[in-house]
Amino acid sequence: MIWLNGEPLTFTTFPNGETLVDGERIRTLAGERNEVTFKYEQDGDLLKLYFVRSHLDDLRHSASLTVQYMPYSRMDRTSGGSVFTLKHVAKLLNAMNFDEVTILEPHSDVTPALVDRSRVRPVTLELLGPVLKDIGFDAEKDYLFFPDAGAQKRYGHIPGYKQLVGFKRRDFQTGRIEGLEVVGRAEAEGFKAVILDDLCSYGGTFLLSAERLRELGASNVYLVVAHCENSIHEGKLPTSPLIDRVYTTDTLLSDTGAHSDRIRIFPQGGY
Repeated sequence: MIWLNGEPLTFTTFPNGETLVDGERIRTLAGERNEVTFKYEQDGDLLKLYFVRSHLDDLRHSASLTVQYMPYSRMDRTSGGSVFTLKHVAKLLNAMNFDEVTILEPHSDVTPALVDRSRVRPVTLELLGPVLKDIGFDAEKDYLFFPDAGAQKRYGHIPGYKQLVGFKRRDFQTGRIEGLEVVGRAEAEGFKAVILDDLCSYGGTFLLSAERLRELGASNVYLVVAHCENSIHEGKLPTSPLIDRVYTTDTLLSDTGAHSDRIRIFPQGGY
């Protein structure tokens, strides 16, 4: 989905699958300063974004871009025979020549390094304050939990909170996570734990994390992630008693489905 200055753009499709772009609506919505907001849902959205930016260029209008979720951000290196696809998506964005690109919670530092004139919005940390207030978090006895070294690197610098870190045991032949251990121990039982990360798919890692935290004595476990794929509804996380509630945004997730009491979605700006 694409918004121009807060208003949604609609696209129609010819019978052969080609995209018809409403140039008149773009002309009507465009102004002296223009903000394009991009929500990735499928690869075809990247082509639509290119069409919109190119038409703004034809109209001699500059524009900034907000990327709600950076597509292919997990493919941030070459591994085995896989293609470094994030690099090529970044090349496509750079070719569009936006004045500035704001990226909401990229998966790693590789994304802003590849995208020209980019800045990062740390959405997970933006959610943290409202979430801690909502759950009645006590910094004297409750804990923030980072499920792996990557999450610890992103969020471990937050001062004033007790912290625990997870360490995954992975089968390097299959890539599957076989287990998760917690580095450190809680001082007492009955604490609340907040798991912080950037992305949730099916939620298996977070269930393992919650299981270990419960074993350490956690009375409540919450998950805070900037991006949550719709595949969460296909996994066990929304119905598991291990995690009390998931806090996320609408950068990827469409709705809470049948789990409105277990998933809370914070809308993002731009539309």
